[in-house]
Amino acid sequence: MTFAEKLLRVHPPIEVGGRRIKRYHVTADPAGIEPEVEEAAYAILPKLLPEPDGTPPAAFVVLHRGTDDGAYLNAYSWAWDNALRFRAAAAGQPVLGCPDGDSTHFTVLEENFIGCVWELPPIIHERDAWVRHMLAPDRPDLNAYLADSLPEGTTGGRWQAQSGRCPSGDGSLT
Repeated sequence: MTFAEKLLRVHPPIEVGGRRIKRYHVTADPAGIEPEVEEAAYAILPKLLPEPDGTPPAAFVVLHRGTDDGAYLNAYSWAWDNALRFRAAAAGQPVLGCPDGDSTHFTVLEENFIGCVWELPPIIHERDAWVRHMLAPDRPDLNAYLADSLPEGTTGGRWQAQSGRCPSGDGSLT
């Protein structure tokens, strides 16, 4: 199996059901995710969001377009002030319970996956941004949190650039 990083794009936040949502898109296609796939994904998004619990109403999503018929929408919603709730939907993947191979026919997943290797990079950034803007300051700043997104680029290689270290091949870092 040959592995290649994918492209990560950042889109402006949207509001759904009173919740402000940061958006990341992942795809191998430089043209981005097809508008009809994006539209179908965001149409099912309200079903992935939890009821408010007193935490500032914020979330982030990762919309991932596979290189086959698959499309995946992962919704991570802040809850209990410092925890993430997760729900996902997929289209075009009958192995995950999708009714057919149509990339616009999203269904809510019951699986416990939290994301694949291309979908995980925003999670650590969002954790740090939530702490930086919502938990550490004397006064939480939701607008600052919403403005603080992982930079566009590829899905991987970020930790190497940040740390200046590379894997040595023996499991240790040099």
